[in-house]
Amino acid sequence: MEQICEVNTQKIGEKGREIFHRISPQLEKGYRGKFVVIDVDSEDYFIGDTSLEADKKARQKYPKKVFFMGKVGYKAAVSFKGKA
Repeated sequence: MEQICEVNTQKIGEKGREIFHRISPQLEKGYRGKFVVIDVDSEDYFIGDTSLEADKKARQKYPKKVFFMGKVGYKAAVSFKGKA
């Protein structure tokens, strides 16, 4: 039976935002509008045109991890809008 590890999503979010803000100026030069997935433990990051592409790259190296995701040049990776 596979062992389930408890994940601290708050820690991932906090550390992921810190790393994302630190590397954003460098990434904005060539990757504005692209998605970035960050492994907060190693600080490795993976870039893709879509969130799925970036996630797939990250999972090739870290198949069982939980990642932080951002969109280069934007405050949020995803937003939801609807008609009022």
